[in-house]
Formats: sequence, C-alpha cells, structure tokens
Amino acid sequence: MECRVLSIQSHVVRGYVGNKSATFPLQVLGFEVDSINSVQFSNHTGYAHWKGQVLTAEELNVLYEGIKLNNVNHYDYVLTGYSRDTSFLEMVVDIVQELKKTNPSLVYVCDPVMGDHGAMYVPESLLPVYRDKVLPVADILTPNQFEAELLTGRKMYTEKDAVEVMDLLHEMGPETVVLTSTDLPSKHGDKFLVALGSQKIVRPDGTKTTKKIRMEMPKVDAVFVGTGDLFAAMLLAWTHHHPKDLKAACEKTVSVMHHVIKRTITYANEVAGPGTRPSPAQLELRMVQSKADIENPAIVVEAAVL
Repeated sequence: MECRVLSIQSHVVRGYVGNKSATFPLQVLGFEVDSINSVQFSNHTGYAHWKGQVLTAEELNVLYEGIKLNNVNHYDYVLTGYSRDTSFLEMVVDIVQELKKTNPSLVYVCDPVMGDHGAMYVPESLLPVYRDKVLPVADILTPNQFEAELLTGRKMYTEKDAVEVMDLLHEMGPETVVLTSTDLPSKHGDKFLVALGSQKIVRPDGTKTTKKIRMEMPKVDAVFVGTGDLFAAMLLAWTHHHPKDLKAACEKTVSVMHHVIKRTITYANEVAGPGTRPSPAQLELRMVQSKADIENPAIVVEAAVL
C-alpha cells in the first residue's frame, strides 16, 4: 500500500533545508512525496547572500486547487515546517482540514518553527495561529523547548515541568509530541542534549494513558541548518513503521540524525582544514552520502521510558 506525503516547506537550489531536507530521506524510506515549495531561495539564509521568491497564500491555494481539480488530493500525511506569514499558515490549516475530510486517518506532522534560545525569528502574529488553529488539527508536533513554552505559556526548568508541558500540548490537539531539544540538564553532563517525547495511547480496555520517553544525544559544536526539517521527516517515517512504539520511532529518528550530523561535521572539518571553522556551504548536510544510514540506522541513542 503506497503512502503519500504532502510536504509544504521551503526549497533551496543549493543545499539542504525544508523540502530538500525532507524529500530525499522520505523517498529512500518508500514514501511518495508531493512537495509545495513555500519559498524558493538560492540557498539558506545563513549564507552571506541569498536571493529568491516567496509563495503567497493565494499561490498556495492555486497549486492545491490544481491537485484537487484532477482528483489527486488524497494523502496519508501532511508535513509542514517554517512559515513566516499568517495568511499562508491559515491556508495550510484549511488544506489540512479538507484533506482530513477526504481521508479521516490522515496524519498531520507539524514542526511549529518560531524560534530558539528565547528569541522568536518569525513574526509574533504567528503564535496565536499555531496555538489556536494549527494545534487542533495537528497529530504529531515537534517543537523545541522555546516553542513548546510559547505554545503553552509555561516555562520548563525540570523534567516534571516538561512532562506537564507535553500533557498541555496533548490537550491542545496532537496525539504525539516530541520536544526535539531542551536545556534540561543531562545525566551525562553538559556535552549532551536532552529530548523528550510523549504519545497518547488507548489501552485494550478503552482507557487512555500516555507513554513518555527521554533521550540524551551528544552535542556537536557547529551550526547546522535543515536538521529540524530532517528530524520531523524521519519522525513521520518511523512513527509510520512503529505507530504504537514512540520509543523505537524516536531511537531510529535520533540515530539517523546522529549519523548524518557526524558525517557532515567530519567532512566539513576535513574540507575547512585544521584550525578553521567550516563555512555554511561546508556544513550542508551530507544527505545523499547518508542514504544507507537513513534506510537502516544503527541505533546509537537509547530512549529511556519515564
């Protein structure tokens, strides 16, 4: 049974971010990917220069109308990431709602990209749209700590806080929530990053519970772009293969990330040479070179069940 994803994300000519980060890995894992490019840029905005075009909400609607007129608007998944326009985001919600009418079992995977480390890098007007319109139709949500705090209005200082924030997010819509990165202290010291996940589960007797997990990943001292987009795409893929096992899905997702990032930093350091910090171009994810790891990742991070 073929599985089809509608991915509405950024596109870059050179490098890996948005749809460029999500499409190849999903295709390698057997998914059909229909991509709508929310922007078309020469490269990501971490370079000294970038040029390109931005898709408007109306242009998004025109593309969707074309798909609909041909009666091929049948999807198993919708995947979205960075958006910086409220009308565009609202149009995405309309499309998701319509696709869910056609296929009630459609799963919407949303990375609510708004900011990091206490600073928003999208207009503040997007927050209420995510909170009040996107979350109610989202099934899988992948915020970082800052985004989860924005959406719930709650700060997290401890693991208990994080668990409460994830439960609040469940109440707002998504069945599965993964906090992709947090500032919570790791048992392994400050060289490790803590991620947490929570999944609503219906027991055989019909009662509901949640399963929660914690992962600790080694930090890498470099700025990568497109990793969040890869994370959301891999979580989509591995939750599809392990729908009731968030632990296995997250272990595979995080392990793919580890292999891709390790290959990328090794390459970047080689090309930059000793004592030189690699450039944005040298730090583009080594995606094609990681094909085997994407298909069958050796598990390098074990998730602990809370």
